[in-house]
Parts: sequence; C-alpha cells; structure tokens
Amino acid sequence: MTTTLEILKSKPNQEVISVRPHDTVYEAIKTMCEKNIGAVLVMEGPAVVGIFSERDYARKIVLQERASKSTAVNLVMTPNVMFVGPRQTAEECMALMTQNRLRHLPVMEDGKLVGMISIGDLVKHIISDQQFLIEQLEHYIAGHPVSPA
Repeated sequence: MTTTLEILKSKPNQEVISVRPHDTVYEAIKTMCEKNIGAVLVMEGPAVVGIFSERDYARKIVLQERASKSTAVNLVMTPNVMFVGPRQTAEECMALMTQNRLRHLPVMEDGKLVGMISIGDLVKHIISDQQFLIEQLEHYIAGHPVSPA
C-alpha cells in the first residue's frame, strides 16, 4: 500500500504554496493561477491556520459579491483544515477526501507541515498500483514467472 510519504516523494514539485491570513483573495487567486493549483494553505509562520480553494472563491467571493482585491483571505478561508500523517495509505486518504468532499490534504508530522497531496496525486498512484497488479495477474495467467515488486 502506497503511503502519503511515498506519494510526496514521487511528486516532481514538492513545494507547498501558501499565503498569509491578511493577504488579499486577489493575491491568493493570482498565486494559484501562476502555480496552476486549486488551493493554497493559509499559514501564520509555520502554523497552518486555514486553506483557501477555488471552491471558497466561488462560494464566498463571487456568489456573495465581495471584492477580491479588498477581502483578506482569512475572512473567506476554510479554517478547520483536515490533515493526514506521512504513513497513512492512499486508500485511507481517498476515503477521507470522499467522505468530507475534499480535494487537498496537508501532510503533517509531529505538528510540522511536510507537504500536501491532492485528489489527483491519489488517483495517479491508485491507477499505477492497479496497472501493476493487472500486469502481474496477466503474467501469472499466461504462465510466465512473476517478478517481485
């Protein structure tokens, strides 16, 4: 079973993008656009104080007719951030994301942020694991020796 730490290590870019609580929503959206990501962590020093996503923008800025250039991120972020540890499996993370309708999970170890995984990261690894299993089963059925993983 693939762990969150293994997923993080396999990501080409492991940088976690964040903004500060008093940055404007416009600055956060601009950063998300530049980095081609759907969410940023809101951090006060090393502490995660929230997460701001495209969903937050749509629901709390656009639909409430707020101005993104004058609204601070901390007024519209999601303050209660769910997170996982580095040894949790991809399947556990997928279940947590599905049950709670999340697309991003920070990975914390001993109270410190070590990375962030997205639903896309999880799907990529689950598909890779399934393809490997299918190949192994095909070799077994065909009578070829199966090489260890």
